[in-house]
Amino acid sequence: MNNSQLSNKKFDLEERTATFGRSVIGLAKRISETPVTRPLITQVIRAATSVGANYCEADNAESRKDFKHKISICRKESKESRHWLIMLDEAVPSLKTAVDPLKREATELTLIFNAIVNSTNKRSY
Repeated sequence: MNNSQLSNKKFDLEERTATFGRSVIGLAKRISETPVTRPLITQVIRAATSVGANYCEADNAESRKDFKHKISICRKESKESRHWLIMLDEAVPSLKTAVDPLKREATELTLIFNAIVNSTNKRSY
């Protein structure tokens, strides 16, 4: 994710989560595969692209309970994405400037999904 994408973030979560997934894929393509990086690349791509896929499912949820469950998965996957990005940061320090904005975005997405989960919890009483 480049700086202009970060500064012009849309509030459309479907697009924002897709952009996050695409950005992580772009980063992964820049990493040389080694026995250390190969599993990290696989894990970060799975987690980062799962955020958007689960958001799409939440957006089409069949019930409030289903929505809350899918949004909770979005929160979990964005948090996991950040973890794998931290591991990539350690494995490939030369990519720190590319990884840092993605870690920030993963954190922001986690906070957004956390707020949605909390809001959904308050409305269910």
